[in-house]
Amino acid sequence: QVQLVESGGGLVQAGGSLRLSCAASGRTFSSYAMGWFRQGLGKEREFVARISRSGVSTRYADSVKGRFTISRDNAKNTTYLQMNSLKPEDTAVYYCAARPWDSDYATYDYWGQGTQVTVSS
Repeated sequence: QVQLVESGGGLVQAGGSLRLSCAASGRTFSSYAMGWFRQGLGKEREFVARISRSGVSTRYADSVKGRFTISRDNAKNTTYLQMNSLKPEDTAVYYCAARPWDSDYATYDYWGQGTQVTVSS
């Protein structure tokens, strides 16, 4: 079992930056690939970014590529999402998730409770 707790959300003006954190407890953090997802009001949940267990491999949604950076610190059991050049359309609840495999065909088994990000124009 893995417990995930997100933090770092808030209200920011367009063009600003936020860094989200996802702290994990339970099983060995480095055994899990991590992902970030978001869900805007009235919208489907969508993939944002993911990072492999070692941290070597990352992938991003086209909508955030070049603006967001996912990273992880296995010694701190934490994954991060650095969000720059934020746009109003980035407004959403952001969730982190964990899965025991690097493969993008694997499903995420564990989810956090989410943190709200609001970008004002």
